Amino acid sequence: MHTLLFLSSEHLIIIALVVLLLFGGKKIPELMHGLGKGVKSFKDGMNDIENDVKKEVKDKEEEKK
Repeated sequence: MHTLLFLSSEHLIIIALVVLLLFGGKKIPELMHGLGKGVKSFKDGMNDIENDVKKEVKDKEEEKK
């Protein structure tokens, strides 16, 4: 059994209204700010890991020479 979830514009509007009712107009910008900080922190962490891996590969290549 396979179900797909389709969100139309009406569904998105209803979801937005429910979120607005639950959190209020003042809380939503604070939540989005926190979410933005979290995404930025995640991206920074991923970049740090990528840079560490590249540095290790470079160091291993220099050791072989």
